[in-house]
Amino acid sequence: MSIKKLLFVTSFCFCVSTALGQRNYDQYNHIGIFGGVNFSSLNADALTTEDGTGFMAGFTTRGAFRNNFDLIYGISFIRSEYKIYGRDFNDLSNNGLPVGIDYYLDAVQVNFLGSYNIVRNHLSIEAGPVLQVNGNLKMERDGFENYNLEGFETLKAEDIVDINPVHFYLAAGLTAGVRNFRAGVMYQYGVTNLLGKVNDAEGIDQTQGKIKANPSNVAVLLFLYF
Repeated sequence: MSIKKLLFVTSFCFCVSTALGQRNYDQYNHIGIFGGVNFSSLNADALTTEDGTGFMAGFTTRGAFRNNFDLIYGISFIRSEYKIYGRDFNDLSNNGLPVGIDYYLDAVQVNFLGSYNIVRNHLSIEAGPVLQVNGNLKMERDGFENYNLEGFETLKAEDIVDINPVHFYLAAGLTAGVRNFRAGVMYQYGVTNLLGKVNDAEGIDQTQGKIKANPSNVAVLLFLYF
């Protein structure tokens, strides 16, 4: 998916979420922006991976629902980075040892979270589902396309870039601060297989079984409400 399409999805979903928020919340409805650091992991038994650091930024609305509960709509642009190990059997300069291949994934997330106010406007916990619309998995540097991924005889680094376009997470987090400014941390766990599409491609090495990769994110965020 191109950046233009990702931006279109972002703009459309934010307009919808804002309209719903304005319609449903009588007590208050805060519209805000947020951004921060995203620590991403790729949990895959068949691959040798290493965590990476990206970012997350977007728009959010928080509205009163009932008693101490709020509802949150969020639209964000997220970059996740992973290191996946592979080796080039034709290049002996590294003594045949595997090297880390840096990948990144740009995506748009739409979240719908429930929030419980431990102290209204100051401290709350949030949880709910997240829908992610993905671009392709990309390598940060050229020259690794034909590296064999660690644990596979014929699976190349370029074979896994065409991934599932839609992915789902379950998220939980904590935010604290004042009415118009908060800091928070959120954990997201991917419940669907990010690399499931790779298993359906022809000629893919599956001697180690089907590839299953569940991504996860830990985002440290700052929120500014208007």
